[in-house]
Amino acid sequence: MKDLRKKSDTDLLKHIADARESLRSLRFAAGGSGTRDAHAFRSTRKEIARALTEHNRRSNGDSQDNI
Repeated sequence: MKDLRKKSDTDLLKHIADARESLRSLRFAAGGSGTRDAHAFRSTRKEIARALTEHNRRSNGDSQDNI
């Protein structure tokens, strides 16, 4: 989480886009092969949620750095 706070806004948006693309490729790969790594899905979704939370915190103007 702390590394997300250090990223600039553009880097954070790029990170979100990359994570979403990674999740999309995981979904397509799992659909074709039948084998699924549930941990990879879960961790990627959590990574996206953390990045979106940081992005929303910044866009709302909250300065709660001590959380």
